[in-house]
Amino acid sequence: MSFRERVIGTVRKIPRGATASYKQVAEAAGSPGAYRAVGTILRENSDRSVPCHRVIHSDGSLGGYNGMKGRKEILLRKEGALLPDGTWKKIKRK
Repeated sequence: MSFRERVIGTVRKIPRGATASYKQVAEAAGSPGAYRAVGTILRENSDRSVPCHRVIHSDGSLGGYNGMKGRKEILLRKEGALLPDGTWKKIKRK
């Protein structure tokens, strides 16, 4: 399985109402230092069934979403990923 396939598979597992950082996705896909590559893979993804909008920066900023940063925030709010303190709900890693 390629790194790209592992990234897409990892992102597909992020539950509705939660987020993961690019770094968390890279770690889960087996290449902890490849978080920038994760961003490239997601930027180039055109499969709408992959919830790329659930991947954010480690500092809580949203990052891009195929040129639709505002849309990313709308989708995350709609899914309930915004916590009362204004941060994004992150998935728990084992």
